[in-house]
Amino acid sequence: MTELRIDGISLSLTDIERVARGQRVALCPSARARVAATRQVVDRLVAGDRPIYGVTTGFGRLADVAVPPAAAEELQVNLVRSHAAGVGDPLPEPEVRAVILLRANALARGHSGVRPEVIGLLLDLLNAGVHPVVPSQGSLGASGDLAPLAHIALVLIGRGRAAVSGTVCDGGEALARAALLPIRLQAKEGLALINGTQAMTGIGALAVAQGLRLAGLADAVAALTTEVLRGIPDAFDERIHSARPHPGQVESARNLRAHLAGSRLTTRAGEARVQDAYALRCIPQVHGACRDALAYAAGVLRTEANSATDNPLLFGEEVLSGGNFHGQPVAIAMDLAGIALAELASISERRTERLLNPALNDGLPAFLTRNSGLHSGLMLAQYTAAALVSENKLLASPASVDSIPSSANQEDHVSMGTIAARKARTILDHTRQVLAIELICAAQAIDLRDGVSRLSPAGRRLHAAVRAVIPPLDGDRELHTDISRVATLVRDMTGVSEA
Repeated sequence: MTELRIDGISLSLTDIERVARGQRVALCPSARARVAATRQVVDRLVAGDRPIYGVTTGFGRLADVAVPPAAAEELQVNLVRSHAAGVGDPLPEPEVRAVILLRANALARGHSGVRPEVIGLLLDLLNAGVHPVVPSQGSLGASGDLAPLAHIALVLIGRGRAAVSGTVCDGGEALARAALLPIRLQAKEGLALINGTQAMTGIGALAVAQGLRLAGLADAVAALTTEVLRGIPDAFDERIHSARPHPGQVESARNLRAHLAGSRLTTRAGEARVQDAYALRCIPQVHGACRDALAYAAGVLRTEANSATDNPLLFGEEVLSGGNFHGQPVAIAMDLAGIALAELASISERRTERLLNPALNDGLPAFLTRNSGLHSGLMLAQYTAAALVSENKLLASPASVDSIPSSANQEDHVSMGTIAARKARTILDHTRQVLAIELICAAQAIDLRDGVSRLSPAGRRLHAAVRAVIPPLDGDRELHTDISRVATLVRDMTGVSEA
């Protein structure tokens, strides 16, 4: 992959994914010049006697406490150290890389007042594979992701912890191993590094990008189930969906028609039944609504990825205090994304039930085993899917409607956006496994029908992909291994887009 050049305004979700997985990054010259010019304004302001939040004053409830210019560097270091209060399991390295990229891109807009060297060191971390250890819990989502970002900023000054080539060590040692030098923070730079929404946005961007592709694969899996259950494709007719033209619904119906084209297993209305159950007939409406919700979230995340989100911001010679660090746009979007992903899993589990239940599966044996009773077949696979769907329902409860005041009630409404993003990421993982279970059951049902030759071309390809990683179920065996292998297949099939 070629080197990505960031400018603060044009980052895409695909860019974020690629950097999360190792692409090198540089600061474009025009952004560097813009950042340097704004820094000169900060230097002039520090030399004056005007109170400026976080530059010549304390933070949060301490905004009215003056700090002399001589203590500007100490103020910034103290801020970073005191705010590194995260707990919990560390964020995975791809998410940490996404967060670093996003913080660098926000600073590159030129409203934050940092030196270009600060952005340069953030990008050096990415290019050298120095990944700060960032605890996943502790952010309220306003004033941004203070705790997670502080753990990244610690490494810039040679403190904290970071992983280099798989080895976790002190921040200073991590920099030394990569032949990098720690930076001395100057006025406003500590605040600019930690005051933003980049943790929630980074976690969310990776989850939503994968979720959009998973929605596409869900159409393919649902089409395979529709074939084996001898579904009626009339429900996917273009005219029906043109009469209710939600973009996601139209796209999902188009996908289903493409995946079912050439099938000799589907039936016409009236041959076996007049119409199918909702889990088959309403696939475009449900999958489509999920697509539209994820597309909305993707739009919010693209905007946020190219926004200045710290406080105060500089516009020429003017310094303005505001609230761009408040994560409410991302929080609501990630709650919606979590709900959408949970619904993809919910309807998938219902299709799995129809595949396994002899009262519903159009003549297939109970639990898709030839010797029911002696063998349990895929019975417990549906249990697992049901458990994951039930857990998703709890996780889909919105975080963005909650708020707990902080900083002596100065920060009296917060977004909980990072909690929303982490929940959505967990729901995504569950949904991937639920779809894997449906795919296992559909492939087994096809084999029991001896129907591979009658599948659509797309259905044959998907069936072959499953059979490349697991064999047919001839007798009872540990299903955990099968689910794990097909879940990995699903993950690989929805990997980073090269588009």
